[in-house]
Amino acid sequence: MSLSVLDIFKIGIGPSSSHTVGPMNAARRFVEELASHDCLKRTHGVDVGLYGSLALTGVGHATDRAVVLGLAGLRPESVNADEAEAVIRQVNESHRLALGGSHEIDFDRASRVRLHKRETLPRHTNGMRFTASDAEGSELHSAEYYSLGGGFIVRGDEQQGGTPRPAAPYEFETARELLELCREHGLEIHELMAEREHAWERPETVRARLLELWQVMQDCVQRGFRAQGLLPGVLKVRRRAPKLHRQLQTQQDGPLQVFDWVDAWALAVNEENAAGGRVVTAPTNGAAGIIPAVLHYYCRFEQGADDDGVIRFLLTAGAIAMLYKKRASLSGAEMGCQGEVGVACSMAAAGLVSALHGSNAQIENAAEIGMEHNLGLTCDPVAGLVQIPCIERNAMGSVKAINAARLALRGDGTHKVSLDQVIRTMRQTGRDMSTIYKETSEGGLAVNVPEC
Repeated sequence: MSLSVLDIFKIGIGPSSSHTVGPMNAARRFVEELASHDCLKRTHGVDVGLYGSLALTGVGHATDRAVVLGLAGLRPESVNADEAEAVIRQVNESHRLALGGSHEIDFDRASRVRLHKRETLPRHTNGMRFTASDAEGSELHSAEYYSLGGGFIVRGDEQQGGTPRPAAPYEFETARELLELCREHGLEIHELMAEREHAWERPETVRARLLELWQVMQDCVQRGFRAQGLLPGVLKVRRRAPKLHRQLQTQQDGPLQVFDWVDAWALAVNEENAAGGRVVTAPTNGAAGIIPAVLHYYCRFEQGADDDGVIRFLLTAGAIAMLYKKRASLSGAEMGCQGEVGVACSMAAAGLVSALHGSNAQIENAAEIGMEHNLGLTCDPVAGLVQIPCIERNAMGSVKAINAARLALRGDGTHKVSLDQVIRTMRQTGRDMSTIYKETSEGGLAVNVPEC
């Protein structure tokens, strides 16, 4: 499958790309399959089974809600929080669900969406099974889907998911191949990535869509600064971004205030994500605050920052994300948080160097530094909510990305540990990591911090 930068960066709703966006898309696709098999009008019941990590943290990550929204035909890139809440309320009160928005069936959410916490489907820990039955209770159609992280889904009988598209120029599997292609053709990484994108869309369309992503990120920050009160869930976490923003607007600049701003931008995004708001998956929702925070840093604190720099940033960050997706994983349920915050930190570090006109070697160095110092990072959300330690972890990852970029820019790009080596190490570490530290809420902070 030829990956696009626009596969990496998606607009969706929180709190999780793998547990909310992916299952929502899988449920909608199942309804589309019912229609294509001429089964939709004959469907009287739909049962959903969630397995592995989707079951263990599904309620806290809103997976049970997401599949209902998907069955109702809603899309994560266009639905807003108020619309989603209205659909869930209607289903809960009426015990009726309009499949695809048109065909109504009886649907008791409590009995129809089942959490199989001690079972895992064979291909991935984020597995789900949908079954449609007729008026006599006989099975009409059944399908299994897997949510692979970052909103990517694959059907159980498919080799790979994603958007079918013609092969792009400059295909690469490793950072070494990427750098060699750039040397061979005299291109910077962002230029090579732009050439790939232009094989599928006109240049002006690619630019417009990337700038739209940046605008969604900015809008998310502003909503996070305006919001007040507690985040949903048993932890009763209070939003901190609004107060921090007010303080920064009234205080005199200090030598370290830049980091306060970076913290504020990252917290704003991930508090919005935790509340089910609209974010850009970058490369996941749990790590959605890092790219926006570092981009805000670039635009506010770096001289000469402009839209062209934002484009360079996103194209380069997208290239780095593709390496992790191809050679490891973007799934916290598979790799721990090194696959989410670690990857986002690596992406942001590389993107910032590119925006600041660093060399390809410096970009690869920054990406390597960003991940090397996130290796082994666990995913242990308290109460199964994408709040503690997830929100603060984005602030820390953002600052670390900026430092990684600065370290790389101070050098000439030569270094001992390659990005390919650190990605391979990340994959091995994820495989060796106990499952209790991989988005199951069965270890780490999740068992040592009281829920309320």
